[in-house]
Amino acid sequence: MVEPLKFEILTIGNELLIGKILNTNAYWLAKRITSLGGKVTRILVVGDDVEEIASALRSCLERRPDFVLTVGGLGPTFDDKTLEGVAHALGRRLEVDEKALEMVKAKYEALSRLRGQKLELTPARVKMATLPEGAKPVRNPVGTAPGVLIETEGVTIVSLPGVPSEMKAIFEDSLVPMIKEKSRLVFCEKSLRVDGIYESELAPIIEQVLRENPRVYIKSHPKREEGAAYIELHLTTSAETLDEGMKLIELTASELKRRITERGGRISEIAEEG
Repeated sequence: MVEPLKFEILTIGNELLIGKILNTNAYWLAKRITSLGGKVTRILVVGDDVEEIASALRSCLERRPDFVLTVGGLGPTFDDKTLEGVAHALGRRLEVDEKALEMVKAKYEALSRLRGQKLELTPARVKMATLPEGAKPVRNPVGTAPGVLIETEGVTIVSLPGVPSEMKAIFEDSLVPMIKEKSRLVFCEKSLRVDGIYESELAPIIEQVLRENPRVYIKSHPKREEGAAYIELHLTTSAETLDEGMKLIELTASELKRRITERGGRISEIAEEG
């Protein structure tokens, strides 16, 4: 059986650790990667500290995922330390990359024309083009700081900006084609609503159905809507074709329906959002 590509996401920023902002980047990436047939195995959060970034990245690399995505810390300010941490983890030096410098320079020239004033290529701005040795810059269609790609021992490290619009743009523009080229799987899902049965009664049913359908994962979510309690079952799988995946999902859903109905419960399909 074909295995899904494995991803680890390393989000970086003190603002995440102190609760100033929600980690919406990790949420979006996990959902998008899953929709492409990939599998997110870990999401980590560390602060703006070179040693913490390096330690977390080394930990990721030890597990040999296909991709490690770092998010945040690519900007011009003193607390943007991601690439320094990546270089430290890999034992590489930082150097100004000419291609990255051209990308940054072109962005500031465009901004200069837009604002009608000359924006100099200051050391802080050159910092955004200072990459770990052997890294490749990745075009940022929205912002100034390029993304950064490094291949090491079979793992692809991609560093993305923390600004959501920039992170999403680079992911869609450059990573999606790369993932589609490497991946041979598609992701399939279905949500079911279960009424009239307690979660404690549902648990052994799910366990039995999982044993009989090991390629489909079932997750239960207790819900409450307008005072009425019910359970949502989320069925997911990855397969080489959409048809194969949906057949697995439908077979599993049919078995759940039979067993739940036998216990006096009711089950119905929930329409997927979007």
